[in-house]
Amino acid sequence: MSIMEVRDVSYSYDGKKNVLNHVSASFEEGNVYAILGPSGCGKTTLLSLLGGLDVPTGGAVLFDGTDIQKTGLGLHRREHVSFIFQNYNLIDYMTPLENAALSGSKTPVMPVLKRLGLTESEVKRNVLKLSGGQQQRVAIARALVANTRVILADEPTGNVDDQMSVEIAKILKESAKETGKCVIIVTHSLDLANEADTILVLKNGVLEPKQKTEAEE
Repeated sequence: MSIMEVRDVSYSYDGKKNVLNHVSASFEEGNVYAILGPSGCGKTTLLSLLGGLDVPTGGAVLFDGTDIQKTGLGLHRREHVSFIFQNYNLIDYMTPLENAALSGSKTPVMPVLKRLGLTESEVKRNVLKLSGGQQQRVAIARALVANTRVILADEPTGNVDDQMSVEIAKILKESAKETGKCVIIVTHSLDLANEADTILVLKNGVLEPKQKTEAEE
């Protein structure tokens, strides 16, 4: 059964032209989904709708079969989904350890931060003293340790080197397979997309599944 679903979802910024045009898709636990598409096509908008950061102009977003607007967007964001934002969204006066622990999860934070390449010294610094790539890894750690069933990731490897990109892809995949999380990734990286169980392409407001061998077309 699907954990999340977009059902006939449309979205418009100006009330005229739809960025998303009657999009329907379902997402299951234990799987990784990659959403590809040209810049400005609405990928991040779709992720925002899945996370309850915005509401569709038509259709519905469902979690466990229930419209998230009925259960409450605040509750959905707090209890159902974890975000990896492209601009990190870290608390700037806290350390990586403190930021990653904000979810309140009992999962140990330090092993996750270490696996993501942060040293014991770095995790005790103010996050503003870290590089963009290091801050991205803190944002990923925060999502990984949270007690939520869905991870929504916006370009999670956009600010890290190739070697760390491979490790992040591996960690996100393990999180889905070993803990049963549903991981939905917006990315321009074909390498990251090819690690997903399902690749979806958003173009001209329409979301369609693609075979991995077709991803480079």
